[in-house]
Amino acid sequence: MDTRPFRSVLYIPGSKERGLEKARGLATDAIIFDLEDAVAAGEKSSARSLLAQTLATADYGPRAKIVRINGFDTDWAEADLEVIAAARPEAILLPKVGSAKDVEALARKLDARAETAETRIWAMMETPQGIINAATIAAAPRMAGFVMGTNDLAKELSCRFRADRLPLQHALQTCLVAARAQGLVAVDGVYNAFKDNEGLRDECEQGRDLGFDGKTLIHPAQLAIANEVFAPDAAAIDLAQRQIAAYQEAEAQGQGVAVVDGRIVENLHIVTARAVLARAEAIRTLQEAL
Repeated sequence: MDTRPFRSVLYIPGSKERGLEKARGLATDAIIFDLEDAVAAGEKSSARSLLAQTLATADYGPRAKIVRINGFDTDWAEADLEVIAAARPEAILLPKVGSAKDVEALARKLDARAETAETRIWAMMETPQGIINAATIAAAPRMAGFVMGTNDLAKELSCRFRADRLPLQHALQTCLVAARAQGLVAVDGVYNAFKDNEGLRDECEQGRDLGFDGKTLIHPAQLAIANEVFAPDAAAIDLAQRQIAAYQEAEAQGQGVAVVDGRIVENLHIVTARAVLARAEAIRTLQEAL
């Protein structure tokens, strides 16, 4: 699994030169350069050319760089891959993945190109068929991450919007379990009301509590909340440090458990505590590099 933070994953239209330039200075952990939904049909060709040139020349620092191409059921995907491949993309995000065969087909295309030898694949999980096949998709070649496409999924399921996202919980958890089984990054879907900070925070907290690494975002105004919520806070870091110290002391006394704040601390808690500290350190390193 990629150890970099993915608290905030911002969509940037591949057709917007100003947006591509502005993204270089934004506090986002990762960028999805979008050639699919964010680009009108008449702009597909110019967008892919602009994006390829930008990726080949612009410095986005340590941010993860992911390109969402159009699906191979469209007239644009082959050209997307042909043009973008020259920029040696870090990862390709494939929309509407329904089965492992979709990923395998893209992997074969990447295998055939020297410039994409290191390119990984991320999958948009946004169809009922994709949710059913999440486990086999996660295990497909070159897979590195899942992105929840909650808008499309809700449309396909004909479910209603609820603040608690109860109608989507099965799909969210199914994909998260599949991703974790294969060591993939798993990123939650977008929150559409980009001016509703309270609603965004609630949904980020829900995604964090479920276990997602971060959230996809549609506007830079959403970055600060996602970065805050998906990072370990001071209390979590303090608890992790105290758990490790107490457990080490217990071990030195020949004991297998410790007690912190009235709760038993075993080895499994220490694994989690060390992961919290490692995540905090990875975030600090990234922030220093931006």
